[in-house]
Amino acid sequence: MSLEAPGFTHGYRPGIIRFGRGCVDDLNQTLADQGYEDVLIVTGTNVGSNKAVMGPVTDGLTGRSVEVFDETTPAKTLETVFDGIERAAQAEADVVVGVGGGSSLDIATGIAALARADYTLAEARTQVIKHGSLPLPEDDAPLPVVSIPTTLAGADLSVAAGLVASSDEGPVEVIVADERLMPVALFYDPGLFETTPMDTLAGSAINGFDKGIEAIYSRFSNPITDATAVRSLRYLRSSLPVLRETDDPAVMERAVAGVILAQYGVSVPNRYKINIVHAFGHALRNRFDIQQGVAHAVVVPHVLSLIFAEGGGRPGVLAEGLVTDTGRGDTTEAAVIEAVRDVRNGLGLPSRLRDLEGTSKDGLRDVAEYTAEDPLLDLGPPEFDPSIDDIEQALRNTW
Repeated sequence: MSLEAPGFTHGYRPGIIRFGRGCVDDLNQTLADQGYEDVLIVTGTNVGSNKAVMGPVTDGLTGRSVEVFDETTPAKTLETVFDGIERAAQAEADVVVGVGGGSSLDIATGIAALARADYTLAEARTQVIKHGSLPLPEDDAPLPVVSIPTTLAGADLSVAAGLVASSDEGPVEVIVADERLMPVALFYDPGLFETTPMDTLAGSAINGFDKGIEAIYSRFSNPITDATAVRSLRYLRSSLPVLRETDDPAVMERAVAGVILAQYGVSVPNRYKINIVHAFGHALRNRFDIQQGVAHAVVVPHVLSLIFAEGGGRPGVLAEGLVTDTGRGDTTEAAVIEAVRDVRNGLGLPSRLRDLEGTSKDGLRDVAEYTAEDPLLDLGPPEFDPSIDDIEQALRNTW
């Protein structure tokens, strides 16, 4: 039997991954083992005031200087990053600990990335607006990052952060990426995930789920990431549809483990595997101000249909992780799409754009044009080359 990929390169160096209930109790020892002393904790107001989360994180940090910066928001602005940099400098922090959802973890990574870079806020904003990028200095290493996620978005095992610069023409998104931004340690404590409100958790879960899907049909997929992605989809297929309706701790544990595996090997510089669904999500968020998880929930079955129609998407490999009933007589493509719908519906997420506040059918052409310009679109299957009309039709199918 021959491999689908006759040759591949897999350069990936994740930080220490700790998984299990109570694993966050090892935070202090992990910091000590790596020689870190002064800590800036980065989180949002809600998580920062949640003793069920912050208690386990901070109680063990005895004998350390600990500063809590709890000002992150879903907007993920450069202004927030630079406010955090100022707090890190005041605290003389030598490590940044991000706690919470994807927004907090991205801001924590942004603080670590830019704390030692020679940018003012104005210079960073100008760089993003003019060039669409924010290069990091090669000589000064970023601050180290530790990630403690509490949602299932899969924004943690990553060397990249999505940030936003404000401009006169509206927000400008930028991805700051560098292999030195990989967290030095990550703590996945299912008990902390259980403190997150279910609506928030469900909206994040579809993002983590989509990472497992996109890793498989990325043009940079390889047998290693296929293996972790397929196992992730098996875990998530069996846990996410019942996450709302059960108190069984094993369900949450499978969901968290699935999201860890969905991310494995996804965020590799020059081999980034997030692609088409995220391009659609970026456009819907930018043009209609829809939360990213909600946008993904609506579009992912239709995006898969569009990919499969062009002969790509590797439905057979997706089916290994997603299809549990092989006796229904569906085509592989139809069975995969139906499984994705089952996950979305089980999470209680919306299925039509028309049901979301702020959307308009007349605006779908604009969304399609924005999607077509997203560089992530080029990271999907090699066969995938849709026209703007094709993208617009997929969006109209979601209406």
